[in-house]
Amino acid sequence: MKNNDKCSFCGRQRKEANLLIAGVDAYICDLCTEQANLIVREELKKKGNFKLSKSKLLKPIEIKKFLDQYVIGQDDAKKYLSVSVYNHYKRLLQPTTDDDVEIEKSNILLVGETGTGKTLLARTIARMLHVPFTIVDATVLTEAGYVGEDVESILTRLLQAADYNVEAAEKGIVFIDEIDKIARKGDNPSITRDVSGEGVQQAMLKLLEGSKVNVPPQGGRKHPDQKMIEVDTRNILFICGGAFEGIQKKIAKRLNTQVVGYGASKQREQVDKDNLLQYISPQDLRTYGLIPEIIGRLPVITYLNPLEKSVLRSILTEPKNAIIKQYKKLFDYDGVKLEIEDKVLDYIVDKAIEFKLGARGLRSICEIIMIDAMFELPSGDEKDMFINLDYAKKKMEKANIKRLKAA
Repeated sequence: MKNNDKCSFCGRQRKEANLLIAGVDAYICDLCTEQANLIVREELKKKGNFKLSKSKLLKPIEIKKFLDQYVIGQDDAKKYLSVSVYNHYKRLLQPTTDDDVEIEKSNILLVGETGTGKTLLARTIARMLHVPFTIVDATVLTEAGYVGEDVESILTRLLQAADYNVEAAEKGIVFIDEIDKIARKGDNPSITRDVSGEGVQQAMLKLLEGSKVNVPPQGGRKHPDQKMIEVDTRNILFICGGAFEGIQKKIAKRLNTQVVGYGASKQREQVDKDNLLQYISPQDLRTYGLIPEIIGRLPVITYLNPLEKSVLRSILTEPKNAIIKQYKKLFDYDGVKLEIEDKVLDYIVDKAIEFKLGARGLRSICEIIMIDAMFELPSGDEKDMFINLDYAKKKMEKANIKRLKAA
């Protein structure tokens, strides 16, 4: 090679490039190689990532088995999710026939206390999907023209997940988290603007039922000069989740006033007072503040059970991405073998129940116990780390427990 060799694409001289790769009668530098690699990846994404086929169609039992690897318990919610996703796939693969039977989509609503795994279920099912999937937070949504995000930003996120492949986005799945935060602020329809409550619900109707929506490609506010992308939402499956804090009181009130007379006391005895969410009905959601039109477009309603001690204990160690497995992996990167006494695991679970933080509280407590070790050991010579109950208690006492309770 000569010193005056240069890249055939960008014209860089050999001395200006880190690496110059020779071809038959041409050269390419390292920067152009990286750029070409990115272009090829983007094009392959657009062409092949979201193509559905019957061979890729997992049955509901297979979908639930996949969820079982990452999420402990919540069998009812998993069944509803598995069937909804399976039916969504079948709708997309449905051939056009002359029998005039059109299968409608069944959007789903997940109701459960904080930390029971609503968002985790959504993130886990996204791993196995062959359609675009996105998770959006309803708390930032407001009526058009007010501070916050317009409802159409939900579809902007889906377009981004599909690399702006509109055809693929129109067959995607959207998980709307914290949907209870857009509940109507009063019991009666508002005569004034409820810009982050009833107003957002009204705006979401057209998305949920299926219609053609003009979407700003980069999100943000609409303006006359902006080029819009038209998205048809008829085949987009919406999964909504929310904690609906305080709805148990409304369920309890309904159950207590449902029957009168001699049989009333017997029926009340059969009610599981520790898990009232299993009795949730559209009537309770309406009382909480969801408008009837929204409830009608979320026909499948399911619940997540409160996490008992045994379930929390399993969450620490059993799933593929169990918290303790993650910490062991982190220490292993530094050549340190981590061992944790069983009593410490029980102690972590007890604290999570005490602080009422659910499964997400487990990680907060683990961080408090292990933060000093994770700070010191990477720079030390120790190759073994054993955490016993005394060590864990000492770290918890040292920490600002009031901060954790407040969280």
